[in-house]
Amino acid sequence: MKNYKCYLKGLDCANCAAQLENAIQKIDGIENASVSFMTGKLVFDCNEEQEKDLIKKVKKAIRKEEPDVEVEGI
Repeated sequence: MKNYKCYLKGLDCANCAAQLENAIQKIDGIENASVSFMTGKLVFDCNEEQEKDLIKKVKKAIRKEEPDVEVEGI
């Protein structure tokens, strides 16, 4: 497992952060996903063999749940 950290610009509220965290946790291959509204940080673990595919899925889930949020760092 590899640990990833990135920042979410434009996250509006704690409820939005919770919805994003829930959506990302549902992705097969993603573990320990956590979104902090206060810091705007997303942290998650994923399998290195599926790394590129899982990162695409994380970004897609973010776009679907919060289209105005920009992902920085992955």
